[in-house]
Amino acid sequence: MVNKITDLAGYLEKYRQSVADPEGFWAEIAESYQWQKKWDKVLDWKFEGESAPDVNWFVNGKMNITENIFERNMSSRKDQVAIIWEPNDPKEPEIRLTYGELFDKVKQFANALLKLGVKKGDRVAIYLPMVPELAVAMLACARIGAIHSIVFAGFSASALADRIIDAEAKIVITSDGGFRGTKSIHLKNIVDEALANCPSVELSVVLKRTEEKVHWEEGRDVWWHEIIEGESTSNDAQAMDSEDILFILYTSGSTGKPKGVVHSTAGYMIFAEYTFKNVFQYNDGDMYWCTADIGWVTGHSYIVYGPLLTGATSIMFEGVPTWPDAGRFWDVVDKYKVTHFYTAPTAIRALIAQGDKWVVDHDLSSLKVLGTVGEPINEEAWRWYHDTIGKSRCPIVDTWWQTETGGIMISPLAGITPTKPSHATLPLPGIQPILVDPEGNELKGNSVEGILCIKFPWPGMLRTTYGDHKRCFNTYFSAFRGLYLTGDGAKRDEEGYYRIIGRIDDVINVSGHRIGTAEVEDAINQHPKVVESAVVGYPHEIKGSGIYAYVICEDLSDREMATIENEIRDTVNKFIGPIAKPDKIQIVSGLPKTRSGKIMRRILRKIGEGDASNLGDTSTLLDPGVVDEIISGAKVEVKR
Repeated sequence: MVNKITDLAGYLEKYRQSVADPEGFWAEIAESYQWQKKWDKVLDWKFEGESAPDVNWFVNGKMNITENIFERNMSSRKDQVAIIWEPNDPKEPEIRLTYGELFDKVKQFANALLKLGVKKGDRVAIYLPMVPELAVAMLACARIGAIHSIVFAGFSASALADRIIDAEAKIVITSDGGFRGTKSIHLKNIVDEALANCPSVELSVVLKRTEEKVHWEEGRDVWWHEIIEGESTSNDAQAMDSEDILFILYTSGSTGKPKGVVHSTAGYMIFAEYTFKNVFQYNDGDMYWCTADIGWVTGHSYIVYGPLLTGATSIMFEGVPTWPDAGRFWDVVDKYKVTHFYTAPTAIRALIAQGDKWVVDHDLSSLKVLGTVGEPINEEAWRWYHDTIGKSRCPIVDTWWQTETGGIMISPLAGITPTKPSHATLPLPGIQPILVDPEGNELKGNSVEGILCIKFPWPGMLRTTYGDHKRCFNTYFSAFRGLYLTGDGAKRDEEGYYRIIGRIDDVINVSGHRIGTAEVEDAINQHPKVVESAVVGYPHEIKGSGIYAYVICEDLSDREMATIENEIRDTVNKFIGPIAKPDKIQIVSGLPKTRSGKIMRRILRKIGEGDASNLGDTSTLLDPGVVDEIISGAKVEVKR
């Protein structure tokens, strides 16, 4: 397989080449793609100064990512299965789509979108459950040059509206509903509520999934099955500049408004495939399953784009790991003889809690590679995953990356890099990480701990935050001159291996998903009885980090006091979605503030972690006594 590393010596040599001559390294990889016009220059970039960041890969190249999925692969893979869809209910039959069948569906829906007036550069919001049509919709957008903005179908109407408004989406693609475990989620109702505040949306395309009755607005709502009826399966791909936007994906930030992370076409394409084939060491005939939702970046890069560019068979899973029982993941592994399994530490910890009885009756002998994504994996979970699921014979690729990076940055290469529990190990070729102290001084050598930054551009990196380029600079490039700030702290051990140790900003990593504290606080403060709130993360045995909310309320009656916590959670669910609901809510009379009014979240984090032994000098606070009050009422045992 082209551009695939096969041994440790090969990795070391490729990494050396990629640092010595980054442009030559990536140009050689880019040669294997189908270009309508080759690039004039490999890279033009700056991380600082006016208009920064300004990163352009494969300058003036012309291509289309779907040509490199389909036309490039069609001669050898037309009849090979591209996607296997495993439904929520195991009694419902799966769907298998070959590359040829998927290509026809993409072209047909692309033609339907064109007839609806969607043009190159238009933004299309997609709010669908994990069904094959989700992949079809995003690929059809890419085919015609429309920019897809997929919103996870667990977000509330308010959160969906925020994202539609920011992107100024022209149409929304959704379904009547979706299934998740025992629940039926009324997606069309959520979209209807959101669209009441979204003037840019002209049309809503609705897929039938649950067959439930829905509200219908003539002139705006159209059925998916009706617009594709009789559509041709002939469609020529739109020529895209290398730096044309492929998609926008929103991620929480340290301020309340979500950031629309922008990824461009050629660089993202090349990085997604390169990282997929090398990290997972995928070979023809393997069966790959990433359990993520396509609404998150992991699903973009490692369910759809990376695997399909490689010519892999990729499994899409609609359900949850614990329904109908806690053996569901392993049922699916045995059913399809999965060779490569990629999931989140949160899911692993949840399954550990269910007990090994759900594992022992499964074969699992097909597994060759295990992967983790979304957050650092603790050593206990790593060892259970390695020993109980992998039978001590499957390498674990503990992958570190972000929505903003587009693909995996630091990870073992399966079966090549010697692994170590809880360590992401070494950077991929083309990635140049450094650790710095709070003043931005580089920490050289091994056995150091600092702030993780990247000092040279890579093809898959974000280009901007949609509609607000200054915010992109301020968030990622202003802290340290000439460096991309990841927002994560890390250790580099005596062997040069990287271990990610958590966020340094006001973002909580909940079950592998980044939740901005300001966004949660804004939602909590919508409750009419709430005066002010402060949200921090705390260690959670399943989620990795839980959400701990300290909330000041107006005078509450005994009856109101008994219901306020559930009401606050319902409020957060309404404005963001269930993923952001606080795990612990503590009603307090005040918050630890400086005399200038700044909330000292460091103190609240320490209390939430159960450690009040090192709070620092609290005498300078506006009201030092509030700290003792919070400690005495804490929802965790606090050691002084």
